[in-house]
Amino acid sequence: MDRFDALILDTIQTDARITAEALSRKVGLSPDACRKRLARLRASDVVEAEITLLAPDRIGRGLTLIVEVTLQNERTADVDRFKAQMRDAPEVMQCYYVTGNADFVLIISARDMADYDGFTRRHFFAEDNVLRFRTSAVMDRVKTGFSMPVAVDPESATRP
Repeated sequence: MDRFDALILDTIQTDARITAEALSRKVGLSPDACRKRLARLRASDVVEAEITLLAPDRIGRGLTLIVEVTLQNERTADVDRFKAQMRDAPEVMQCYYVTGNADFVLIISARDMADYDGFTRRHFFAEDNVLRFRTSAVMDRVKTGFSMPVAVDPESATRP
C-alpha cells in the first residue's frame, strides 16, 4: 500500500459513494487509476464492506443499547453458539468477543424498552449459558461509524 492507496481508503471511509472523478481530484490520480486501485483494494479484502449508516429514529429504532454479556461457560462450542446467535439476531448491530469483566459487548437497536425486553427474554433469559448481562442505554449518538486512521506504514500512528 502506498500513499495514494491510503488517501483513497481515507476518503471512501467518509463517502463510499464518491465518484472516481471526485476521488481523482482528492487524491491526485486519474479517475481510471482510482477505479483500478479501489478495485484492487476491494479484491484484496482491505475494504471488507461498504455500508449505509441509517438514522435509527427515522426507521423506528430510536433506542440504542450497549450490553455486556457474561457467559457461564466459555467452552469453544458455547462461545461459538452464542456468536452464531448474535450474528443471526437482526437487532444486534455489532458484537465483540472481548477480554475483561464481560465476555461479549453488543450494540443493539430496539424500537423501545418493551422491544428490548423481548430480545433479552429470547437471547439471554432463555439461554442457560448466559450468566448475566449489563445494559447501558445510549442517550446521544456522539460519533458513529467505522472509520479508522489509514497510514502507509502500519507501524506509524500518523496519517499520510
